[in-house]
Amino acid sequence: RGMRGDKWVPVAALGRQVRKAGERTPLARSTGGDSSTYRKPVKTRGGREACVTIRRVTAVPAMDPDRQATAKQYARLRRWLLLVDLAVNAAWLAAWLALGWGLSVERSIALWTTNPWLVVPLFGAVFFLSFEIFDIPLSYYSDYVLPHRYGQSTETLGGWVKDQILGLALGGVLGLPILEAVYWLLRTAGAAWWLWAGAGYFALVVALSLAGPVLIMPLFNKFVPLGDEYAELARRLEALAARYHTRVSGVYRFDLSRRTKAANAALTGIGASRRIVLGDTLLSEFAPDEVEVVIAHELGHHVHNDIPFGIAVSVALTLAGLYLAAAGLDWAAGALGFAGPADVGA
Repeated sequence: RGMRGDKWVPVAALGRQVRKAGERTPLARSTGGDSSTYRKPVKTRGGREACVTIRRVTAVPAMDPDRQATAKQYARLRRWLLLVDLAVNAAWLAAWLALGWGLSVERSIALWTTNPWLVVPLFGAVFFLSFEIFDIPLSYYSDYVLPHRYGQSTETLGGWVKDQILGLALGGVLGLPILEAVYWLLRTAGAAWWLWAGAGYFALVVALSLAGPVLIMPLFNKFVPLGDEYAELARRLEALAARYHTRVSGVYRFDLSRRTKAANAALTGIGASRRIVLGDTLLSEFAPDEVEVVIAHELGHHVHNDIPFGIAVSVALTLAGLYLAAAGLDWAAGALGFAGPADVGA
């Protein structure tokens, strides 16, 4: 507000624009309660003097040092476990190659069939199941024991086991066609197989981005539209998206509390499948203004094209990895005793 004489009026009444008068002029400060009030001399465009009040809130919600230390410790452990998991998987893969397990499995399968369309899924099942079984202790500790120890998880052991089985089944349904396609390209596309595989990866990423919110995510959580209780919040979030020309197909809540105490939300999907999803923990623990801020952050990724940029980077990195694999596969297959790059054991 500005002050004309001893009467307070809106600054807009004194002039649409005001400029600072005297950058070195000290502010007169008065403190009361949880905020500080400053009265700063300014001049309007017309040259009239006025005074603008600035109120600065000084009361900040106290952060519990013990909880902050615990949160940092938890995050640090999660990062270390991720590194350990990568190292364990790399060691298991090296064991398969160095100890000749791949050749042994391939020869065992050959006793039953030599049809490549059957050899690939049989070998893939043995290979990937061995990884999953070997990884069970670490996965159980990092995804179940540790979150419960730090008070972050509400998931039951039965629920965790169900999620593992569901994830394994989904991986098989999605992974088998991909595996068959890659080995078909290795058999038929020659030296250009990696380019075709990269193109297929791009198509798959786009398809999963479209289908994920509609077909895949509902396998793990229950999604329902926000009811009448949150009708005003849904309207606000849809208006926020429309303001930045981002079309959404609706606002949904999902049962995040079934697994965790953490709050989360997302603007997920692309095109016609794009939707706003809010965890029930977020709705129960946060005010509507805070929820809107969270979605504004997620909306920023779409407005600034972070999603297509991320897809482009992912495809570029995958192409680079496939090229390196193609460059080294001929030599590696021969050195390790395989018939060639299309040999399933390689």
